[in-house]
Parts: sequence; C-alpha cells; structure tokens
Amino acid sequence: MSLQHLRCPGPVSRRSFLEMGSLALGGICLSDLLRHRALAAEAQAKPQAATPDTSVILIWLQGGPSHIDMYDMKPEAPDTIRSPFEQIPTNVPGLDICEHMPGQARIADKFTLIRSITHSWNGHQDGAQRFLTGYNPPRPAMNENVYPSMGAVVAKYREKMDFGVPNYVSSYNGGIQYAGSAYLGKAANPFVVSGDPNADNFQVKNISPPPELAESLDNRAALLKGLDNFRRELDQSGSMDSLDKFNRQALGLLTSEKVRSAFDISQEPDHIRDMYGRHTWGQRALLARRLVESGCSFVSMVMQRSGVGKSSNWDDHAVNWHIFKELELRLPIYDKAVTALIEDIYQRGLDKKVMVVVAGEFGRTPKINFNRGVGRGHYAKAQSVIVSGGGMKMGQVIGSTNDKAEEPKDRPLDPNDLLASIYHYLGIDAHHPYYDHAGRPTRILASGEPISELI
Repeated sequence: MSLQHLRCPGPVSRRSFLEMGSLALGGICLSDLLRHRALAAEAQAKPQAATPDTSVILIWLQGGPSHIDMYDMKPEAPDTIRSPFEQIPTNVPGLDICEHMPGQARIADKFTLIRSITHSWNGHQDGAQRFLTGYNPPRPAMNENVYPSMGAVVAKYREKMDFGVPNYVSSYNGGIQYAGSAYLGKAANPFVVSGDPNADNFQVKNISPPPELAESLDNRAALLKGLDNFRRELDQSGSMDSLDKFNRQALGLLTSEKVRSAFDISQEPDHIRDMYGRHTWGQRALLARRLVESGCSFVSMVMQRSGVGKSSNWDDHAVNWHIFKELELRLPIYDKAVTALIEDIYQRGLDKKVMVVVAGEFGRTPKINFNRGVGRGHYAKAQSVIVSGGGMKMGQVIGSTNDKAEEPKDRPLDPNDLLASIYHYLGIDAHHPYYDHAGRPTRILASGEPISELI
C-alpha cells in the first residue's frame, strides 16, 4: 500500500473508546455512582478538604492543536515551516496571535499564554495520558487509564463535598482519552454528557426519570422501582437497606431542580447563546460555564467535530486533510467559543472562582508535510496552552520557543507544572498519596511545581 493512501486514525474512535471503559459512567446509573463513591471512601486515605468554592474548565483540543499556526507563529521562519496565516497584535503589547482569532486578540489581557510546555510522548494515547494524569504511560499506546486523570483526582478529593450537582462532568462526543479514574474507583469517573448542546432536542440522560414514570414523581415506591431501568447493580453487601439509601440519594439528584437547571442550556437568553456561537463548540462552552456556576468542581469539554470542513478533530496530518484550509474554517468557531467563555466568566465576576485551561495532548511539527493534503505531524517537544481566571496573573506570555518553534528557548515547563498549578488553585495537595491496584501508595503528582508567574 502506498503512503498516500495511509491515514492517521487520530484519537480513538467512539466504539474503541467505549471498549476502553475510561468513561464507564456512560454505562452506570446514579445509584451505582453513589454506591461506588461510598465503597471507595472506605478504601482510601482521607486528605484534608480542598478549597470548595473553586472550579476548573478544561477545553480539550483533542488531536493536538498546531501551536505554530495559532499562538506561537514564526513569521521569519523558512517557508517550509512558516504558517501562511498572518499574525495580529493583541491588546497585550508583544503578544501576537493568528489572524483568525481576533476575539482572543481583543481579550488577551484576560488570559496568560504559555508557550513552553514540553514532554516526550508523541502518540495520541501516550500524550493524552501524560498530559492529563501527570504520569508517563508504562508502555506506548496503552488502551486503558493507568493513572487517574486530574478530573478524577478532583472528584475523589472532593467526594465528601456536596454541591448539589455532579462534581466532575465531561462532554462526550467520542470522549476525552484518559479522562477516567483508574485505581480511584468508578465513583471518581466523570458524569458524562453526550449529544450536541446546540441541538433542539438536546437532553442529558440520568438526570430525569424515564418518561413512563414522569407522572409518578409523587409516588416514591413507583419511582424507586423504576430506577431499575437505569441498569443498577446490586450493592456488594446485598443489603436492601443500603440499596435503598443509595437510591434515595439518586432520587434526590433525579428530582433536583438545581441539577436540571444547570444542564438546561435553553434557560440562557438568546444574546448569550449567540455570543458563544450557535454551534456545538459554543454551546458546549456555555454549558461548562453553567455547570461551574452551579457548583461543579471540574468540567472537561471536548472541542472536536466542529461541523465545518472535513476534519473531525485537531489531528492535522497531510494524510488526513489540508491543515490550512481546515484551520481557516475551524479557528473562527473556536475563537468565538473561547472568547465568549473567558469574557462571560469575567463579566459575571467568576474570574476568581473559575480557572479556564485550553490545551491538547501536544503541538504539531514545525515542518510542513505534503502527502494527500498538507499538514503537520504530532509534536510533543513544544506546545502552547491558555490559562484564564483563577485569580491568577493574566495578560502575559510565559516561556518561548526557538526561531522555528521546535523546542523551548526559555522557561521550559512540564505538563506537571500546569497540573500542579491547577491543584494548587483548587486547594489540593498534589503530594497526597492514593493506593493503586497493587496497594502501593502513589502520589497525585510525582513531580511538578505551581508556575510562579501565574501564582
């Protein structure tokens, strides 16, 4: 087979990801979640409570966004490297970004751009696990979550804090690789939101009773019996009293106006929905804001399948499609959603309560590749990340790369330094150990320090 017929499969397909089981909450019900949470609580050491009134939104650009075409452009580089896009100034002197992101250029004083994140794992599975968990995969291309992701750590650390809404929520449109809980147990997995928030029929499963029980809300016995439709499992002790306890809690979530309201994006006025953009990415970002505003501690939203062009994610290989044609279509949608999210958080006075992080598993190769199309390959030595809010210092650039955006020139930072900054903001002790499946105490992070320029 000739190379021109090859195609990078990119991030794992929906079917394969389901087989991994990293987002197993898609297959368990609320009573299962609560039961697993209580069982897991007995087996793990208890850390001190984290700072409760803080939240993180992770906008995940699955596939690996091109730093050199977006945030770290090199106009003086050779044409084999240089982006065809122009760079434009932002409202922060000395901070220039791609011309197709004018919204972010206008609000650059409300975010910090980190240009020097670097690691060594160039595969999608490897890079995602390295970035999201803070640990190297034991071997390449593993199809399971070996270490808990930061969202799962937050869920575990805050398991005793009742905010009235799930404390870890993830969008599901193919799934975030390695967003799961590993040895922290199923209770720390994300509450999964599938579907398109921009669709007229968008509905979140597992927060409303089945339609046939809608008229039985006042009949507790009928509703509890109907919870069998959520495929619950019997609790390990077989105690019906215990089972009833968890079902009572699940019933509380099922009938909670706060939960339904948090997920009901239709409550937003038209001008706010328009500000975010009437597309999947915009409404997904808006849903993230609604969730953290309601008390959710960690929300991860995937920006893939934009609905424009041929690309399904940020895996911009020459064998997949034409990177620059796709970015011309994709970046305006991305820019509108991210700009609106950051502006909205600041306008609502949430910038100390909410930290926004925009990242993917790695960057793209500086050298432009040609095959069936035009593209750039996987590249972990350099990538750019945006951080906004969290009461941190904004309107700055941290680190830089060399003249070809190949590697950090100054202030090289590990993904763990970013994770340590996130945990620090949330009041989580990154040195706290949890026990893995073999009974070994494993720290949340084995290395990494909060980024001083942010803190």
